[in-house]
This record gives sequence, structure tokens and C-alpha cells, in this order.
Amino acid sequence: MTSLKIHTIESAPEASKLLLEGSQKAFGMIPNLHGILAASPQALEGYQKLHELFSNSSFNAEELTVVWQGINVEHECHYCVPAHTGIAHSMKVDAALTDALRNEQPMPTPKLQALLDTTLIIVRNRGHITQEQLDTFYAAGYGEQQLLDIILGLSQKVISNYTNHIGNTPIDKPFEEFVWTKAK
Repeated sequence: MTSLKIHTIESAPEASKLLLEGSQKAFGMIPNLHGILAASPQALEGYQKLHELFSNSSFNAEELTVVWQGINVEHECHYCVPAHTGIAHSMKVDAALTDALRNEQPMPTPKLQALLDTTLIIVRNRGHITQEQLDTFYAAGYGEQQLLDIILGLSQKVISNYTNHIGNTPIDKPFEEFVWTKAK
């Protein structure tokens, strides 16, 4: 396994220090992912900005969780699945939803199932989607904005999931109780 350096505010490149201070303030700690991304101030800033934008997209807390965790589980991200389980709990998302996502079980509503299905189609087919698949998504109550918001969330998750694979990022202490491995 590979690993990348986890920077602190003191060890980070100068252009990352303020960004890490922001992470410390926002989370009460510097998440290990942010410490790794700090080696590239642009990667850290890009990730933080994408997170902010996606968090403020057209999706509610449950829908954000479906997109994030659907992608995290599909990418088999050992770090992001536990982290987003904890984040979902802090956003008051029903634990049954997070458990279903973690275990690749059906969603509790047809609308959330359509969101998950469309997210996974986009991930698995690298953005290729048929009109019939789009029509199913739209019939569930979503529109073009939500379709593009999925792509925004995917952009954020590619940065984090791939960095965690390469960096072998250790799970942060607050999320250790949510450790996860993909069911075989």
C-alpha cells in the first residue's frame, strides 16, 4: 500500500496553512484527508470549494448523503464511507438510510432510489446516460439542475476517494466507530 504525508499547519506549504486553519475551525480538527491534500494547495482549495458548493446544492441532507455515499461505496473508499456516515449522523439523516447505502441495499423511497441509480449510472458509465435513464430520473421528480449537481458531487468525491486510495488515509478518530469494508 502507498501512503502520502499528512500535513499539519506547521508542516504544510505556506499556501495551504490558511486552508488547514479553516478546516481546524470548521471541524474542530484537521481531517487526515485535508492534511494529505495540503501538499497541493490547489487540490485542497479545490476540494474544499467543491464540498461547499455541493453542500449548498439543490439537494437536501438525505439526497446529499445518497450521492456522497453511493459514490464512496462504488469507489470502495475506506476513508470516506466512515466519514460520511458520521457526517450523515450530524446532519440528522436516518441511520437506516446510511446503513442501506453502506450495505448496498434498496433505498427507502422510489425517489431516493432513482437518485442513487442515476448517480451510479453516471459513475459506472463515465457520464454516459441514455434518454430512457434520464426520463426515469426526471419522472422521480428531479430535473437538469439535480443531474448537474450529481456531477458536482462526483467531482468532489473523485478528489477525495482517489486521494484516499493512493494515500491510504487513516480514518479520523471521530469516525473510527463507522469503519467499513465493501461486502463481497
